[in-house]
Amino acid sequence: MTTPDVDTAGPAPTGLSWLPGLPGSPGSSGLTGQAMAPPVPQPSGASQGFSPEAARRDVPILHRTVNGHPLVWLDNGATTQKPRQVIEALAAFYGSANSNIHRGAHTMAREATEMYEAGRATVAQFLGAPSPESIVFVRGTTEAINLVAQSWGRAGLGPGDDILVPVLEHHANIVPWQRVAQETRARVVPVPLRPDGSIDQDAYADLLSVRTRLVVISHASNVLGTVPPVREMTALAHRYQAKVLVDGAQAVAHFPVDVTDLDADFYTFSGHKIYAPTGIGALYAKPEILQTMAPWQSGGNMIESVSFDRTTYAPVPHRFEAGTGHISGVAGLLLALNWLTAFDRKAVADYETQLMAYAQEALAKVPGLELLGPVAERIGVLTFTLPGHTPTEIADWLDGDGIAIRAGHHCAQPALAHYGLDSAARASLALYNTREEVDRLVTSLLELQAA
Repeated sequence: MTTPDVDTAGPAPTGLSWLPGLPGSPGSSGLTGQAMAPPVPQPSGASQGFSPEAARRDVPILHRTVNGHPLVWLDNGATTQKPRQVIEALAAFYGSANSNIHRGAHTMAREATEMYEAGRATVAQFLGAPSPESIVFVRGTTEAINLVAQSWGRAGLGPGDDILVPVLEHHANIVPWQRVAQETRARVVPVPLRPDGSIDQDAYADLLSVRTRLVVISHASNVLGTVPPVREMTALAHRYQAKVLVDGAQAVAHFPVDVTDLDADFYTFSGHKIYAPTGIGALYAKPEILQTMAPWQSGGNMIESVSFDRTTYAPVPHRFEAGTGHISGVAGLLLALNWLTAFDRKAVADYETQLMAYAQEALAKVPGLELLGPVAERIGVLTFTLPGHTPTEIADWLDGDGIAIRAGHHCAQPALAHYGLDSAARASLALYNTREEVDRLVTSLLELQAA
């Protein structure tokens, strides 16, 4: 008789009282300790709108100085800063509950396992997924896309098949498909952009055919901020029986996502872009698709039984989580999602839209500055060029004033090439940014021009 590599013995779980902000600890948020989707609390007065100061109070790093100036963090497209609740969750895990998961019969193993699976349920609820079993924990969006490429792609793609990839995409949603296409003799087909940075929907419709097996789309662009009509694009792809993978890395922190409404076959995001730790993320896949996928990596935790004659795998999603995962990262992700969803998300989205509009108007006062991709549907990503100054020079100057932006190709070289560029400067906004910070950005750019 064989036993799975998942502990089911012992008394009932003892709860998550060790985790700050959960039941039994100071500042309880009302989150349950069961491996079911926990309720998400709403702050009092949330319907009256959102103030960035409410978020800023919770984010310690925003109160430091850089080069003698208060920090202005405008590199949120690369990574977001972490609220104290997330930082405390990491410390609490290692200080009170550090254990491996799914494998031990002792108290701390049960507590760690319970937290891990509560985190999975929280992600499922956050994405509107049908069940926690449709969520796979990964290191981030890049690993999730590679998992789908190597597991589903190797089996699901073949000679003559098309993979439609908009020019808008991050390298992480291009290169894995190039590699699997080489292995399977499929073809990567670029979908062009319009001058405003939107995906050319007429070209997309024309490129779809019976040969199309997969369409990949970023829910929001990391270099232009473009938010494509993902639901409509997915519906059109499904008419041709094609699968759709949505890269939600830049989207989930800015507006609510419902994978069931989108009808996405795959959806993924990275924790560090939504106020959680680095090294943790999630992949959603439709349950019926996940069941057909073979494991990508092998080892402990993903097996049911092993012998030299035959090995059987654990049920989904565990068969895709080989080895010891980022357990503390799940604790941080759980608290990050709980923190974010405690705000009125519509009010947050409205605030970010207003802040982006303010920033666009303010940057227009900088002579010669050109914003890329003036598409209407976008998140707060402001990528620009300034005549006479390289992106690196711009970023270095701003850093001297304590303002952090990004300079380079932003892992989206085809998108920049669409504008005849190989690099650009990028300021990216989050819910804790303010108009005063935008004003500091503009003032510093004007001083750079005058220098």
